[in-house]
Amino acid sequence: MTPSWRKPVGIALILALILVWCVGVASLSVPLGRLPALVQGPIYLILGIVWILPLKPLLRWMELGRWR
Repeated sequence: MTPSWRKPVGIALILALILVWCVGVASLSVPLGRLPALVQGPIYLILGIVWILPLKPLLRWMELGRWR
């Protein structure tokens, strides 16, 4: 079996997704820092989980070559 070109491209896309998400969340740190800690916790928890959602179709594409 020859390795697929989709895997290195997919890994690069995953790393780019993580980088963009980190920059986006970090840019929200100033306005979110003004909120009470009990409000910040759930927001950061949700933001820490939401970035995983686009990974399922991306991983499927890497393995099967189709998005759906």
